[in-house]
Amino acid sequence: MEHSSKKSRLIVLLTAITLFIISGTAHASDASAQGHDLSPLGMFFMAGLVVKTVILILLFASVISWTIACVKFREVGKLSKQISTSLEQCLPIHYLHDLQKAPVTCSVSQKMINTPFSELDLSPTGMPSQGIKERVQMALMAIEKQQKKQLISQLGFLATVGSTAPFIGLFGTVWGIMNSFIGISESNTTDLAVVAPGIAEALFATALGLVAAIPAVMLYNVFSRKVAHVAGQLHELSAHINRLLSRELDLETLPKQSDPKNAI
Repeated sequence: MEHSSKKSRLIVLLTAITLFIISGTAHASDASAQGHDLSPLGMFFMAGLVVKTVILILLFASVISWTIACVKFREVGKLSKQISTSLEQCLPIHYLHDLQKAPVTCSVSQKMINTPFSELDLSPTGMPSQGIKERVQMALMAIEKQQKKQLISQLGFLATVGSTAPFIGLFGTVWGIMNSFIGISESNTTDLAVVAPGIAEALFATALGLVAAIPAVMLYNVFSRKVAHVAGQLHELSAHINRLLSRELDLETLPKQSDPKNAI
């Protein structure tokens, strides 16, 4: 379902870009007849094939970056709120057998809560408690890593855009200015009015590179902090579960007539 949704968004995006190019063809023809159009749309359609390709790549990267940002804002924010609620419900609990009764609605938190009970069911009576603790701890760490891996997925694209977009735009600029100088040599004129439109079109690629890169870097830093915050919440819940398990196993080693509350 998620794969189909991503595929549908990609098709819609490519269709929009195609319509954008088609709709601008007539505009570019009119601009050629009336002189150079130095608006952003006009510079795009008057640019050469290489510069136009660079601009499209940067626009595509920027749109994908903001799409990822919208999806991740919702995903990370929702998970952080759910885990925060789970912590409020679980931290006041002092005994492991009461933990399963906590009204937790977060699937990740519930999975972590079920981990010690699953291990206790699999471990025969009399098995060393240290081994049980280690296995539960490893299972909880695996859940934390899996969830963190899911949260940081697609964030690498933001880092890639942030680091490469300025250079892609610079390539378009260098190529466009090179063509402008070639045009100067072929026309045997140094009139600024002749070469300025081509140089402006080339510099437009650098501007778009910065427009794509700066938000991508900022969004990546924001999400890195948010993911670190969620990872901290998961670790806090994991530590609490380990603490309750350790207490439960230690209580089992006490004489039956001992009062558990006095044994803490």
